[in-house]
Amino acid sequence: MEGITFPAWQGEHYVTLAELLVRLGSFGLDLTWRVEFDEIVDPRCVEMASRSADTGMDTLTLLSLTTPFLQLIDAEARGFAGDELVLVLTEFDSSLWDVRAADERVLAELRRHYPGATDL
Repeated sequence: MEGITFPAWQGEHYVTLAELLVRLGSFGLDLTWRVEFDEIVDPRCVEMASRSADTGMDTLTLLSLTTPFLQLIDAEARGFAGDELVLVLTEFDSSLWDVRAADERVLAELRRHYPGATDL
């Protein structure tokens, strides 16, 4: 998988997990997600971790738990197509996003929205 990294803060705007999920468009819609946290910052994190424990959750469920204002600290969301890992969204200390994807088109779309992104 190839990857990019970019600041979670784009000027005054904080890029949330919810925003990244929306930016994935149809690519992310059919994925199954597993999310892990180094630090639980909100009760919704507990719910995400619980749903991730077994078979994971679909994109719409994850999106409903993230909401536009949830800021994560040291979290990783892994997206699977069947049994294959195809996408990893990692947030470091609420300040940096690393995105690794099996499909270059996903990275190209994110580069378009976050022009300061650099390759991993």
